[in-house]
Amino acid sequence: MAKSQYRFCVGPWNFSEGGDPYGPTTRSAQTFDWKLAALKKLGFDAMMFHDDDAVPDIDSKSAAQVLKEAKELKKRLDGEGIAAEMVAPRLWFAPQTVDGGYTSNSKKDRQYAIDRSKQTIDIARVLGTDLIVLWLAREGTYVRESKSGARSTELLVQALDAMLAHDKKARLCIEPKPNEPMDHAYIPSIGHALAIASLTLDPKRVGALIESAHAILAGFDPADEIDFAMSFGKLWSLHLNDQNGLKFDQDKPFGSANLRVAFNQIRALERNGYGKKGEYVCFDVHPFRTTREEHFLKHLDNSKKTFLRLVEKARTYPVKQADALIADRNYQDLDQLVIEHLLGK
Repeated sequence: MAKSQYRFCVGPWNFSEGGDPYGPTTRSAQTFDWKLAALKKLGFDAMMFHDDDAVPDIDSKSAAQVLKEAKELKKRLDGEGIAAEMVAPRLWFAPQTVDGGYTSNSKKDRQYAIDRSKQTIDIARVLGTDLIVLWLAREGTYVRESKSGARSTELLVQALDAMLAHDKKARLCIEPKPNEPMDHAYIPSIGHALAIASLTLDPKRVGALIESAHAILAGFDPADEIDFAMSFGKLWSLHLNDQNGLKFDQDKPFGSANLRVAFNQIRALERNGYGKKGEYVCFDVHPFRTTREEHFLKHLDNSKKTFLRLVEKARTYPVKQADALIADRNYQDLDQLVIEHLLGK
């Protein structure tokens, strides 16, 4: 697969202004038009959206107004030659979802989450994508005794079924994460995502999105998660970034913390033919808090550069030499072979 067959994507939230739970922003906010032009300049092919990225202040607007603004956004995207890769309901910001969306202990709040998710599907249809990403951010507990895991699984399936029934062409893409903001999430891994898909009314339309940092936070190697999901034909999107251990979600540039882990993710994508069915390579990365405004786009450009350099490394990997070492079970020299290949020796 040629380099040009990889298509790249990023979301507007990846132009972070540097704020975090411990301090205010460190860079000025940029307009959506500025972000759209920046993607074009950097050679990105698509933008991913939350529902309220596509239609700001979404809860204050009528259904007709939401669709009107979605159509206006589609014209702007078409004008720049940028596709919409996916749309995701941002349920974790709404006051109705403080106790979870689909698994809330409030029936009224559960219905809000489902209705907003259906509206997300309507927005996606207007933007020309069938991919609905579900980051189940608050679908878990702070206090385990406050919910039943079995009942929560039932509620998640009911919500997925309601979305699948709303649009027969929509594909639901679950993005698992083991924690943050919850102590424990109900769908912490790709295995959990694929398992719950099997309980829905149309399992073929429920797949997964892997984020590198989320896999690392679960104690997994992201390459294994990629291989596993693609063995089922279920890896429909990808958020590449990096993570320095079991901390908060850091969204470091791809390859920033562990180049070898990044290299093995590329090898997994290459051997499974990721991108051949139109899937995008998305970067979910933020600038470092100390980044100055004149370097606002470096984290995106650097992630893409690292990705393409590692594609070259994957394609020039000495496979015959490695296979011989594997056959001899000489993993010590295999380990050094990988290190020297990455070092350029």
